[in-house]
Amino acid sequence: MSLTGCGGGATGGGTKLTMVAADYGDNATNTSQTYWNDVAGQFKQKNPDITVDVKVYSWDVVDKKVADMVAAGQAPDIAQCGAYADYAAKGLLYSVDDLLSIPAQADFISSMADAGSVNRTQYGMPFVSSARMLFYNKTLFKQAGIVDASGAAQPPKSWDDLKAAAQKLKAAGVKVPFGLPFGPEEPAAETLIWMLGNGGNYTDDVGSYTINSAQNIEAFQWIKANLSDTGLSGRNPATTNRQDVFNAFAAGDCGFLNGHPTLMQMAERARVDFGIAKIPGKGGPLASTVGVADWMMAFKKNGNRQQIGKFLEFAYSRQNTLRFLRAYDLQPVTVSASNAMLADSSLKPVWPFLNELPSARFYPDNKVSWGPVNAKLKQVIGRAATQDPVGVLGDLQRTAEAADNSAAAK
Repeated sequence: MSLTGCGGGATGGGTKLTMVAADYGDNATNTSQTYWNDVAGQFKQKNPDITVDVKVYSWDVVDKKVADMVAAGQAPDIAQCGAYADYAAKGLLYSVDDLLSIPAQADFISSMADAGSVNRTQYGMPFVSSARMLFYNKTLFKQAGIVDASGAAQPPKSWDDLKAAAQKLKAAGVKVPFGLPFGPEEPAAETLIWMLGNGGNYTDDVGSYTINSAQNIEAFQWIKANLSDTGLSGRNPATTNRQDVFNAFAAGDCGFLNGHPTLMQMAERARVDFGIAKIPGKGGPLASTVGVADWMMAFKKNGNRQQIGKFLEFAYSRQNTLRFLRAYDLQPVTVSASNAMLADSSLKPVWPFLNELPSARFYPDNKVSWGPVNAKLKQVIGRAATQDPVGVLGDLQRTAEAADNSAAAK
C-alpha cells in the first residue's frame, strides 16, 4: 500500500473512510478482504454519502502497516489489528464513547471492554476472541487407563492429576503425553494459563507487572520438575510451538493439551475422538481461563468521527458479527452474538468456550509496554520451563519495568 493519499476525505460530496484490517483466512479463497468488501458495499447502499475503502493484510505485517501509516502522518480512519494501547497513550484514538451508542457499547462482553480500557476509558474495541480449554484424546486416555468408574475417559482437574495422567500416557507409549508449547510462536497464552493456575498473573490489580512473583516462579518450577525434566511433554517445551502440539494432537500422537476452538476443526477432520474440559490449576480447575482478543480502533487524524461511528455500529451488528465468526470459527466479543450462538444447537461444540468468555483473563493489552514485553517473552520464556525460572522471570520483570518507565516518560 502506498502511504500517500490514504487519508479519509471527501468523495464527490461524501466522505471516504480508510480501514486497515487483518486477514483471518489462510488462502485466496477465504481471505477476509472478501468479507470486508461485502460489508463496505452493504454499508454504502444504506449510506450513499460514505465510502469505506478496506485494505486487508496478513497478521505478519498488518501491525507494521498501521504503524508505518501513523508514522507517515497518514493514519487510517479505522484499524483492526493486534494492539491499540500505544496509540491511545499518544492521544491518537477516539474513545468508544465518542463513536458508539450506549446500547452498542453495553453489548461488549464486560471482561473484554475492560481489557480495551486505559484509565477507565475504552479505546480498544474487541473484534474477535478465543478462550482456552483442555483438550484430551479419549481413545488414548482409555488405553492408558485414565478413566472414571464407568470406564469413560477422565480429564485431570489439578496439576497432580495432570502429572499422573501424563505418566500413564507415557507408560502407554504416547509420543507427546502432554503438549507444552513454550516456543516462540505464541507462548504468552500458555504462560498465563500456568500463572493463573497458581494464583499469579502478568500484572496485579492496579496494573503493575508481577512476572517474577512467588506464585509465577513456583508455577514454572513445578513445570520444570514435573513435566520438562521428566519428559512428560515428549519434546523440549522451549522449542515447541502451539502449532506443533496442535498437529500432534490431530495426528493422535498427543494425549492432552491446552487449546482453542480451531483445534476442534483439526481434530474433527482427523477423526480424533476428543473431549473438552476446564484447564487444571494447582488445586483444581481454573476459575477463570485465558482469553485472547484482537482489537478495532479509530484514529482522530481525519476527523471523521460520526462517519466512523456509523460504520462501526453497522460492522458490529449481530448479523455481520455472526457471519464473520462462523466463517473463521472464532468466538464473539458481544453479548448479543454470544447469546445467538448459545441458542444455535448446531454450534453446541463451542458452547463451553462461550461460557468461559465472560470471566476470562486477558493479556495486559491496555499497557503500552506490553508489546515489547511480549516480544521478549516469546524468545525467553521457554528457558523458564526448562532451565532457571527465577533468572528468566526476573529478567522479564526488569524488562517490563523498564518498558513501563519508558512509556511513562514519553
